[in-house]
Amino acid sequence: PSLQSENARSEGTFQVTMLPGDGVGPELMNSVKEVFKAGSVPVVFDEHHLSEVQNTASEEKLDKVLDSMKESKVALIGKIHTPMEFKGDLTSYDMRLRRKLDLFANVVHVKSLPGYQTRHNNLDLVIIREQTEGEYSSLEHESAKGVIECLKIITRAKSQRIAKFAFDFATKKGRSKVTAVHKANIMKLGDGLFLQCCREVAELYPKIKFDTMIIDNCCMQLVQNPYQFDVLVMPNLYGNIVDNLAAGLVGGAGVVPGESYSAEYAVFEMGARHPFAQAVGRNIANPTAMLLSAANMLRHLNLEFHSNMVADAVKKVIKVGKVRTRDLGGYSTTSDFVKSVIDNLHPHYAA
Repeated sequence: PSLQSENARSEGTFQVTMLPGDGVGPELMNSVKEVFKAGSVPVVFDEHHLSEVQNTASEEKLDKVLDSMKESKVALIGKIHTPMEFKGDLTSYDMRLRRKLDLFANVVHVKSLPGYQTRHNNLDLVIIREQTEGEYSSLEHESAKGVIECLKIITRAKSQRIAKFAFDFATKKGRSKVTAVHKANIMKLGDGLFLQCCREVAELYPKIKFDTMIIDNCCMQLVQNPYQFDVLVMPNLYGNIVDNLAAGLVGGAGVVPGESYSAEYAVFEMGARHPFAQAVGRNIANPTAMLLSAANMLRHLNLEFHSNMVADAVKKVIKVGKVRTRDLGGYSTTSDFVKSVIDNLHPHYAA
């Protein structure tokens, strides 16, 4: 173990790997650090910079991150932006990291924030997506001039694993229904296998209602009547799209936290994939999603008290509604928001 983790252990603190990422990631991480400091949260961050756009991504950097993860088992990460250009390697660093850590399950809890009105209020649904295969297998090639084959891989093992994860999640969180989302009417074998696995796993959980929905209908239903959903489970690409659609229902990328799990690692991140490129360096990004992700991370570390302290403070600022960042229709800066959150941490913590 590194010196840092030795120190961390002796003080009864937890080491967490931090990847600030690109765009507003570093600014949002700063917000987390400030709030943690003000709330005396017993976490030490082991920070790594991995960025393809700033050319700080390399195999060696990736290995350092993996070593850090092996030790801490928990990470807080910003969005690692993937350039569109083809540079001779199809797999982005973001995907490579997910694959090496085997982060097969991505969970986005879409929950309305009291005090912030949107078209649908009191929403509470969870989107679980398989995150290591499907359309994101990075297996593409030009089979003939002007003809690209892009392979979507669906395996029984991984479909069963994500289905079981979804039902276990529903059981643990006291949720009553799981909906498998698919396009098996067209992709009869690929999505058909995914659906079949979900059906088989569903039989092992008789207390949880199970239904299925075709992806296109699911998108319409989410916009028309999102209240019918509880937990949704789906392959990679559909999940990526639905995550963002659902995040838009409760206030957008700035307010929805997310997390990814493997058998031994947990990574906390933003739930929607919006890079906020136009906000970089302007002190206007909304730190809500990152702070709520950080609070979820604290809960994962069994730091229940600190987790509630951070989450409650963030929710209180939104509920009172005086301090709102631009994406929520206000004029406050990131710093204003963070200051307000810090003022709302437990009264006896206020310095």
